[in-house]
Amino acid sequence: MSMTDEQAVELPPLIRYRYLWWAAAAIAAMWAVILSGDEWLLNWLHVITGVLWTGIDLFLAFVLGPTLRKLDFNTRRAVAIALLPRTLILMPALATISPTTGWYLAVAAGYPELAAPEIWWFWGALGITAFMGVQGVFYILPINVIACLELRKHSPDEQRIGRLMRHYIWSVGFQGVLQVSIIVVMSRFATGL
Repeated sequence: MSMTDEQAVELPPLIRYRYLWWAAAAIAAMWAVILSGDEWLLNWLHVITGVLWTGIDLFLAFVLGPTLRKLDFNTRRAVAIALLPRTLILMPALATISPTTGWYLAVAAGYPELAAPEIWWFWGALGITAFMGVQGVFYILPINVIACLELRKHSPDEQRIGRLMRHYIWSVGFQGVLQVSIIVVMSRFATGL
């Protein structure tokens, strides 16, 4: 099969609506848990979504990224075309649920009313999380969308995609480092300030 034949193959849709339904269901479940007032369930949801968010970021940056760099362009393209639309929906959902449930847990535990110096742990966690949210929405998400659109072209610009994916991998790697720092702060909360 020639390169032209491969490119003539119809690509799957960029937005996969069943993923949107799953994300919407997860957000609805989050609100149901918050409104239920069940602190154990709220904590579980916070931890599981935080673990998924952190784990996926670390996997993408430190396992998949270096592996893809060693593969030929067509293989990288095929993986990215399958992967990026999923992360386009999954990662914002996880990045919404984990900090939102974390906020409600912090309020329930009375962390916003702590005195100095303990309050700085709370503000540190809030600042790191806010930075990750801004970076995710205004930097990582646009890179993801631009890369998806470029990859879907019949003649994608390999150098542009390479630059975009390097930015993407470095930024999710940085997110992973920030998430590990959040885990340090959360461990401090869990063992008592």
